[in-house]
Amino acid sequence: MEIISTIPTRVYYEDTDAAGIVYYANYLRFIERGRTELLRALGHDQNALMKEGIAFAVRSVSAEFLKPARLDDLLTVETAIAALGRAQVTFVQRILRDRELLLDAKIRVACIDPVRGRPIPMSRILHEQLSALTGPSQ
Repeated sequence: MEIISTIPTRVYYEDTDAAGIVYYANYLRFIERGRTELLRALGHDQNALMKEGIAFAVRSVSAEFLKPARLDDLLTVETAIAALGRAQVTFVQRILRDRELLLDAKIRVACIDPVRGRPIPMSRILHEQLSALTGPSQ
């Protein structure tokens, strides 16, 4: 799987529990930022997509929490596309501290109409952009 996006993120006090370890749900926030920044790099911010009648909703998440991140750690969120359909995308995302793997996750998101909450195909332009990132094996 070819990594197509990386973003840095710092662990702040509000990300941690009483022991100074990142609270598990906050890892989902970190990987959400990774997907959001991938879309932004393609020229699509969330507000503009909403105005176009497009939103993404998480359908499923599978995450392996391998090692804890701690207060002040500098992390890297890596994002790749595992599968692409007309109305959904499956991402593979990892969180690393230096080269140490902390989280390995697979997230499937559906493209929906934000008003009706119903699945819709993503725009042709967005689908073509994501397709170009999946490489020759997709």
